Amino acid sequence: MRAMLLRAQAPISAAPLGAVEIPTPEPGAGEVRVRVRACATCRTDLHVIEGDLPPRRIPLIPGHQAVGRIDALGAGARRFGLGDRVGIAWLRHTCGACRFCTSGRENLCEASAYTGWTHDGGYAQYALVPEAFAYAIPPGFDDAEATPLLCAGMIGYRALRRSEVTRGGRLALYGFGSSAHVTLQVARHWGCSVYVSTRDPAHRRLALELGAAWAGRPGETLPTRVDAGIVFAPAGELVPAALRDLDKGGTLALAGIYMTDLPAMAYAPHLFWERTLRSVTANTRADGEALLAEAAAIPIRPRIQRYGLGDANRALGALAADRVEGTAVLVVD
Repeated sequence: MRAMLLRAQAPISAAPLGAVEIPTPEPGAGEVRVRVRACATCRTDLHVIEGDLPPRRIPLIPGHQAVGRIDALGAGARRFGLGDRVGIAWLRHTCGACRFCTSGRENLCEASAYTGWTHDGGYAQYALVPEAFAYAIPPGFDDAEATPLLCAGMIGYRALRRSEVTRGGRLALYGFGSSAHVTLQVARHWGCSVYVSTRDPAHRRLALELGAAWAGRPGETLPTRVDAGIVFAPAGELVPAALRDLDKGGTLALAGIYMTDLPAMAYAPHLFWERTLRSVTANTRADGEALLAEAAAIPIRPRIQRYGLGDANRALGALAADRVEGTAVLVVD
């Protein structure tokens, strides 16, 4: 099969992904093999490729937002049938028995494994996934349109819940990439007023087009204090300003798997008045199923830019340079 392989972590400007022909993998017990039709890029892919996250498997096929059709079943796999359309997301395995797994917090499982980090991912013609961690893709989305829902959508949905914004509340988003552009659509469906802070003019225009009440540059004062906020950009220096934007009792969620160091903060202006600061660590399968159901009901319309599989370095370079409106998606074949 054809795949884009990472042999050593390096800046995306060095084009570290190479096109290779490797044997098509065979599914193990409880796994399904997916003939990949499309795989979205993600800033987490950049963190894996460039070394912000420590290497867990090298060489590696990145990618954790893949959609395709099942073409082979491993022993005992019977949840899906051949030809079913499914999605592969970031969380690939949990133990199912630890205190986190048994209390609805499987995203914190210490035995967890991840697509495109600990195991090969979707920048390839075929990918494997345990059937218990595959998602049925709702009709109404084509293959490429569905891909951003599998991480950008799911992690944004968990961040939205972690922010504790109420329906009809005031929400601020810091950074406006793939995840934020999906999250805004969910928040607007909930009747929230959404305020977006992002450095790129094209991203501000997209936020307003999708229904944001306001979009401004980092450092600009929001028109109002907000009940909740989500920091999507992996920039720790945004956190103090975002905390200042909260109303009394507000909550700020940090949505990234990686973030630069937070600067020193003062108690009174940043955390007093019962403001809450929370991180987000992956999503549970329950989060994923809830997001996909809500995405179909709204319906969410992800904005995507299509690239060929062999253009993975170029697509990720555009992502790194903030030149992507919505999500860059690799289309296989």
